[in-house]
Amino acid sequence: MNQKQFATEVTVSLQRAGFTAYWAGGCVRDAILNRAPKDYDVATSATPEQVRELFGFKRTLPIGVSFGVITVVGPKTAGQIEVATFRRDGGYSDGRRPDSVQFTDAREDAIRRDFTINGMFFDPVTEKVIDFVGGQEDIGRRVIRAIGDPDKRIEEDKLRMLRGVRFASTFEFTLESKTQDAIVRRASEIEVVSAERIGAEVVRMLNHQTFRIAIDRLRETGLWEYILPRRSNPPFSAESFGQTKELKISPENQFQFETVLAVLLKISITTKQPSGTYLDRLQDQWRLKNDQIAVVRWVAENWETINRADALPWSVVQPVIVHPHVWPAMDVANVLGASARAQHFCRAALLRPREELDPPLLLAGKDLIEMGIQPGPSFKHILQTIRAEQLDQQLDGVDNARRRALEIFRESKSI
Repeated sequence: MNQKQFATEVTVSLQRAGFTAYWAGGCVRDAILNRAPKDYDVATSATPEQVRELFGFKRTLPIGVSFGVITVVGPKTAGQIEVATFRRDGGYSDGRRPDSVQFTDAREDAIRRDFTINGMFFDPVTEKVIDFVGGQEDIGRRVIRAIGDPDKRIEEDKLRMLRGVRFASTFEFTLESKTQDAIVRRASEIEVVSAERIGAEVVRMLNHQTFRIAIDRLRETGLWEYILPRRSNPPFSAESFGQTKELKISPENQFQFETVLAVLLKISITTKQPSGTYLDRLQDQWRLKNDQIAVVRWVAENWETINRADALPWSVVQPVIVHPHVWPAMDVANVLGASARAQHFCRAALLRPREELDPPLLLAGKDLIEMGIQPGPSFKHILQTIRAEQLDQQLDGVDNARRRALEIFRESKSI
């Protein structure tokens, strides 16, 4: 059983027990757009207590019970389904969650949601869409429109401004004029949203194939200015924004967000200089993970090697070519000016068999110790020199490597 089948089973069980129950929200939107939903949610007239009684306390989790949400646990292959009681929300004093909820019917539940495309229901039994807010029409018009008063929707949850931009860019829809005007007017209020929530939305936008549209929409609405670290000079320029439009992410590149960020920051200088300092601030502002920042830093330090790969010793290029982050560096080098000849050189190298591209070390640290060379100032230098000469085909065979290591060691002792 997959999650879709489990969501159907949950809905049917609720209906057979005498309750109204539908699929709700994003899964309905995605199905209408012929996209595979990432997950399924169910909305129902059953109260949380009735949901738990129906499915059993061992199969249900009251994680969101204060908001009328019960998680129903399915088979391992199906995962979990959130079952929410139709509700009307009270005030939003924290600009994120309702202070109180009142259980109600499907129509009331629909009109308290954020955008019309997310306010529809679907009955998997009758296979009918239940639409109280005009979501189907807006999908047909390719429009993102707030349900009701857009200012009220934003007042309830400021993150809806970023979500609206994300939906508009991801689906390549337009923002309805009143909705966009409200976002422009209230863009500065995004600063009250937690860094984690802002960062998650930005990463999702820049990690999608429509990242160029997202960047344009963020700038047009004024949100871009307010989601960046304040009281600092961001190293963004018209040129860097323009270069993101030229950026083509290689199919082999698993680090799209990091690649886009590197180009936006114009990482053509070392991370010890201003852009690197700003990257630290950006990590804190968006709560980026250390491994995400590590990719950007590595690209900053190595993309220029890609840019000159055909003119550099192989021993300099090879460590970059065999690195797991070579593809983001390749993509950044491509958009920031790598020659066609350098790109061809790198791509040809990546087609070579792995054992040829990255041959086993002739000597490792343990080998030096066995030879009587103790770890010290010259230890790393010996290993690096041996490896470079091996890659540049100036040295082959373990015996020759040992002799060369002793030679380098004696030279270092005589200095």
